[in-house]
Order: sequence, then structure tokens, then C-alpha cells
Amino acid sequence: MKQSESLTIVIKLGTTSIVDEKTHEPILSILTLIVETAAKLRKDGHRVVLVSSGAVGVGLRRMDIDERPKHIPRIQALAAVGQCRLMSLWDSLFTHLRIPVAQILLTRNDIADRTQYVNAQNTFSQLFDMGVIPIVNENDTLAVSEIKFGDNDTLSAITAAMVKADYLFLMTDVDCLYTANPRSNPEARPIEIVSDISSLEADVSTAGSSLGTGGMSTKIVAAKLATSAGVTTIITRSSKPGNVHQIVNYLQQSRGRSQSDSSGDDADSSSLPAPPLHTCFLRSDTPIQSRSFWLLHGLKPHGTIYIDQGAYNALQNKASLLPAGVLAVEGHFGQQESVRLVVVEKPSPSALNGDFPHQGEEPKEVGRALVNYSSAEISRIKGHRSSHIQSVLGYADSEYVALRENISFFLTEEKLSRPVTPALDLMV
Repeated sequence: MKQSESLTIVIKLGTTSIVDEKTHEPILSILTLIVETAAKLRKDGHRVVLVSSGAVGVGLRRMDIDERPKHIPRIQALAAVGQCRLMSLWDSLFTHLRIPVAQILLTRNDIADRTQYVNAQNTFSQLFDMGVIPIVNENDTLAVSEIKFGDNDTLSAITAAMVKADYLFLMTDVDCLYTANPRSNPEARPIEIVSDISSLEADVSTAGSSLGTGGMSTKIVAAKLATSAGVTTIITRSSKPGNVHQIVNYLQQSRGRSQSDSSGDDADSSSLPAPPLHTCFLRSDTPIQSRSFWLLHGLKPHGTIYIDQGAYNALQNKASLLPAGVLAVEGHFGQQESVRLVVVEKPSPSALNGDFPHQGEEPKEVGRALVNYSSAEISRIKGHRSSHIQSVLGYADSEYVALRENISFFLTEEKLSRPVTPALDLMV
């Protein structure tokens, strides 16, 4: 049989996948199956990354606390206790199979600088070369809301993009995505393939558990992020980790057969055995490149710049952002910080006079930018020619509000640009 292609596979495990929701005890049977699955994938020549939640859950058990507290410093303290125990469990189980593991704890601050982001990529690459399985988690001990990823579904998508993964597996308590809640609606149908997330019609109302922070909606957001970076994303049941190995084999065989058919080679005419039930989100045919993904999703925006349609058109033609195209500024941010770019198609007179945003203007977020000036400075130079920056500010660090190389747009306006609402932070 032909040697299978070497793949990079990221497996995300939620808290309830590996920690009992009531007793808070680690579910050793599931942990063991996950380790065996990772070992099989490695034996097949694949690179494996685990994104593992569970630090707080394990910490609750270690400290004999019944319920997750609401006080953030106490949660962070429990995460510190639990992370030690969680990594000890992983290391012990992988040691039985002579597989080394490494702990990687991240916050947005760790990848906010482009150099740090590239360094993280290089660390993953070296660990793969050394035959090590990286185990990633958010650094809950230190993270505050401004630098948190929000949930490990989002973290797993950013990790998958960082390591240029082929597949991201989001393990959950159902087999796949359904058109309705299968627990309450007997007519719910499985959704096996999603080629366009923007047109998805499914019930994503399932909330996270009392221990975890996720739910089905966060997995859809993660799938959007990962597929935009060229990563095929799969939802499958966490209680059956062996599904991952079977699904990977099925997808590889399907791909190999498709390539054989297209090249005119004789392919086995027998149908492939059906894989375990799962939902496969197909990766984008035109994925976002690494730097653009970092600009869009690696950084947390600190404010918003509203631009006119003319400025947006110029940016689409690879021009940089001039102050003349800026209508308004929202939020407080400094130089070289990330901001949302929002287009106003038909600015009203009130917008031009500073009364902004104005109802009816329908602004849409189209991308992100690293700015050359602070919010206060841009508020003063907006609408002016670049030649006026010196006279307005008394200095001119750049003729541009943002350089084109520091601006990135979502894949397509139809798919990923959204009305500006408080729910925007779901994407970051």
C-alpha cells in the first residue's frame, strides 16, 4: 500500500471531555484512548497537537471544591493547581508509550508581537522535529479578559493556523452538527459536510457545561477561523477518540482515490467503508496567509476606525490608508495597536460633522489594521491631506494612518464582514 501523506493534526479537548462534570475526577478511560489515538496517528507519520482544557476542573478535584467559583483570582489559582496535575496525567500516560510531550501555555499577549508569533511557530516546528507532542492550553493563571482567547475552541483554531495544520478536530458531546437539537427534536438531521459556513442552518444553541466555557456556537466560530486559514475542521464525539484515526484514514483514502480518478489511473471501484458520524467543514480554496491571519485573529482590536467607500476601494487596490479617507475614530488605542476597519458606504452629513456612527449608515467591519498613530492623533488628522499632518500635529511620523502591509481583510465581504454589533468579539 502507498505510504500515506504526512499530516499535521490538531485535536481540541474540552473540559467535559476529560473531566467528570460532577465529581471533577479525570476520566482516565477517555484520556487513555486519546493517548492511544495520538500514538496511532504518530505511527502513521502524522504530527499531532493536543489543545487540552481541564485545568480548572482538575484543580477543583485536587482542592476538594464542589463548584467552580465566580471570583476570578480564585479561578486562576485553581487553574494553577490543576494545570500541574493535568500535565502530570498527560505525561504519565504518554510515557507508557515512550512519547515525549511538551506544555505550551498561551495568551494573546504571547502572540501580539509578530516576532513572538513567528517564534511560537518555530517552537512548534522544533517540537515536531524532535518527535514531541505539544499540549496547548490558555494560560488561565495569568490571563485577564483583555488578553484571553475566550475559549479553547478559538485557541485551537489559532493554534491550527499557526502550525499550518491539515485538520482540526473539535471534540464534543455529540457526534456531529445537527439541523436541530437532537435531544429534543426527533426530526433533527445530521449535517455531514459544510462547504459554506455563512449559509449554515443548524441548531447551535447548545451551551457550555458548568465546568467549561464553550458550546456549539464557539465551535462554529472556531471552524470559521480555521477554514479561512486553510484548515479542514471536523466536529466529532469526544467519548470516542478513536473516531479521529478512522476519519483521517477515510479522508486520506477519499483524497487519494479522487486524485487517482482525475489522473486517469485505475482506482478501486469498491466503495470506502463509511467513517464514524462527523461534520466536516471544508477548508477555503483561497486561504488567508500567515501574516494576514495573525493581523485578523491573533490580535485583539483596541478600537475602531470608520473609513469611506473611496478609501476602502483604494485599500482593495493595495494602497495604504490615508487620513483623508478616515471618517471617525472609536475607542482608545496607541501606535502599532490593532483596530477594526469599518466601511461606511454613504456617510451622512452628521457623520462628517463628528456625530458618528449614525443610525441608517449601515457600517460593516471588513478587516483589521495596525495603525501608525494613536486614536487621539487620528481624531485630529482625519479628513485631512497627508501634507497637513505636520501642521495639525506638529510632527508627522508617517503620511499614512496604516500601511497596506499592516492591513488585512476578511476572506469575502459576503462571508466574513459583519454589521458592527457588540457580538463582534465572538470572532476574536
